[in-house]
Amino acid sequence: MAEQASAAGLQLLQWMAGIDPGPFFVLSLLPYLAFLWLAGQVEAFPRLALRGFQLTLLFVAVTIGASLLALQGSGQQLADVDGLHGGAEAFLTLANLLVAIGFTQAARR
Repeated sequence: MAEQASAAGLQLLQWMAGIDPGPFFVLSLLPYLAFLWLAGQVEAFPRLALRGFQLTLLFVAVTIGASLLALQGSGQQLADVDGLHGGAEAFLTLANLLVAIGFTQAARR
């Protein structure tokens, strides 16, 4: 019984590995955009934190561009090209910093 479950689990994982994640990535943007819109409607939502969440979208765009540059320029994945990878990650760091500062300031008020 355990062997059958293990084999079924392995088959499921192999099937899932063959699925293109691209459409899921695009679909995941829809609830995030809805979150940004709703957060922008709430007066009590810290504006600086909202900017940080919006900057996360810029991080995504920069990461996609950097990935394409890494692949076309060196034939490597973004994670293997330190300069591009670090530059893209800097946008995420800045976004997270704005979110943290925004909520910290709101909590102090």
